[in-house]
Amino acid sequence: MSRAESDTRERLLAAAERLLLESGYEKVSIRAVCTAAEVNPAAVHYHFGSKDALVVALLQSRLAPLWESSMDGLAQRSATVAECVAAVIEPLVTLADDPAGRLYLRLLARLVQSRRDMGWTARWFALAPFVELLRGQCPWVSEREARARWLLAFDLILGRFGAPLADDHILSPHAVTTLREFVTAGLCTPADQRTTLLEKR
Repeated sequence: MSRAESDTRERLLAAAERLLLESGYEKVSIRAVCTAAEVNPAAVHYHFGSKDALVVALLQSRLAPLWESSMDGLAQRSATVAECVAAVIEPLVTLADDPAGRLYLRLLARLVQSRRDMGWTARWFALAPFVELLRGQCPWVSEREARARWLLAFDLILGRFGAPLADDHILSPHAVTTLREFVTAGLCTPADQRTTLLEKR
């Protein structure tokens, strides 16, 4: 990628971020992003392909660094599932304190919960490394089950932090601790034990 192309991509990302923060996802058009970035009207299609792909690139550029070093380190030393869940949630707590951070959380929740293939390229935006971590600590969980459990876990986590009305409240430290413990238990509990627990309810 040339320097000019890189500069154009960054201008588009910055313009998209500003417009999304001001108006929200639904009201921001590709044309508006190009106009704000002062580039050719076809620039978003050329550099990203679509509005969703532009948002994916924005989220990965802004959020991937929050997880990369900590998650890579945890994976290298075979950390516990509880440590991994904490490493996923802690950056979200920080993001929730900032308007731009809350925007990222809402956009991330929107895309992840759509269940569409968004073409994520950053390692910790894919399920595979999380599945590997879980199965390393809980070998009784099959690959298919590990994938299903992480999908539910991320639905719950992003639902708490990235729901449309999430910026109306901030999770208390107690609520964050409860969420972390609940997700960890849901990921690790053997299937027969989960069945027993449900039967007792």
